[in-house]
Amino acid sequence: MRSSRTTIPFGVHAAIQTVAAPAVMASPFIFGFGQAAGAVAFVLGVMLLGLSLQAAGTQRTVPLSAYAGFEYTLAMFAIVGGLIVGLATGEWNAGIFLVGIGAALVALTASTRFSVPSGA
Repeated sequence: MRSSRTTIPFGVHAAIQTVAAPAVMASPFIFGFGQAAGAVAFVLGVMLLGLSLQAAGTQRTVPLSAYAGFEYTLAMFAIVGGLIVGLATGEWNAGIFLVGIGAALVALTASTRFSVPSGA
C-alpha cells in the first residue's frame, strides 16, 4: 500500500520563508507591538531570511542535513520568545502571534522534503 503523505519540495519551502520573513519583520509596525515583541520578531525575521536566502543553489553554507535542525531552533526561539513577551510584558496579542509563527514554522519544516535534485 502506498502512503498518501504529501511533502513540500525544498525549493518551495525556501520561497515561502523568503516571503514570510519580511512579513514577520514588519508585523510589529503593522500590529503595533511593543519593543520586546518587536525585537523578537525582527531577530526571528532576519534569521529566517538569512537561512532561506542561502538555501538555494550549490553554494549553500548550511548543509542540507542540518537545515531542519536550524529551523526547529528558530521555531523554538519564536515560541519561547512569544511566551516570554506575553508573560513579562503582558502583550498577549504579540505573544500569541509569535507562538503562532513558531508553530507554523514547525508545521512547514515537518512537512518539507529536505532533498534537492542532483546538480541543483
